[in-house]
Amino acid sequence: MSTSVVRPADERVFWSKSTPFFLMHLAPLGLFWTGMRWRDVALCVALYATRMFFITAGFHRYFAHRAYKTSRPMQFVLAFGASSSCQKGVLWWAAHHREHHKYSDTERDIHSPKRGLWWSHVGWILCRKYQPTEWSMIKDFAKYPELVWLNRYHLVPGIVLGVACYLWGGASALFGGFFLSTVLLYHGTFAINSLTHLWGARRYVTTDTSRNSFILALVTLGEGWHNNHHYYQSTANQGFFWWEIDISYYVLKLLGALGLVWGLRRPPLHVLTSNLVKDHVDIGMHPELAVLATGK
Repeated sequence: MSTSVVRPADERVFWSKSTPFFLMHLAPLGLFWTGMRWRDVALCVALYATRMFFITAGFHRYFAHRAYKTSRPMQFVLAFGASSSCQKGVLWWAAHHREHHKYSDTERDIHSPKRGLWWSHVGWILCRKYQPTEWSMIKDFAKYPELVWLNRYHLVPGIVLGVACYLWGGASALFGGFFLSTVLLYHGTFAINSLTHLWGARRYVTTDTSRNSFILALVTLGEGWHNNHHYYQSTANQGFFWWEIDISYYVLKLLGALGLVWGLRRPPLHVLTSNLVKDHVDIGMHPELAVLATGK
């Protein structure tokens, strides 16, 4: 892994655009002034879990990988909800993620840990080089004007949510509910880019360093099964077996039962039982275990 801190000018922190990100980390300190009540704690947990679902099921599994289908209004709801996490625009997010998969852990990967832990976790987001949306990678969704608008004005959902928190519970709800949960969301999401390419178990042989992490699967509602995901990307579930907790997928199944989403893709049996690393030959020898995957 590279430990060099010398980077081209366009890969260094772009302060004029990145200062709000750093200020966001300071905002929860307002709790020392207001205090934090139990309802603020509950709000923080609720906003973290709800918006993590929108990120994982919306930004990631729907917009980046098209792992299921939904209506145009629901598509906008997913984009708006995920955008309230203040992780830039929906088209920006999905396009860069597609680029990551296309070049995963090669020299062209935009956030490979091979270029340093800081870089993969957050450095790439803060630099000038990756500020623009890669329109060529997201042509399928760029045809929707409402998504283009939301991508351009991506701060609007976060501002709306922040104001709503303040009106509901005052300054403590703003600092503890909105700002604190947003910072936690940042690093929960970013840990998938960084930590799940460094630590964890590998079930499938892939051309990158992706790994599975039970802990990060809990933190991110299922995204921690990262080796599964890099092996077979276009599925609505990332926990391939019943013991791999994937809360985002469970919610998608519920939304499917309500008719709000449909066509949830799942890995076929031959995918689940092939290309296994040595430690997982037991699954290959007993393909009937794959029937337990994805609720089949």
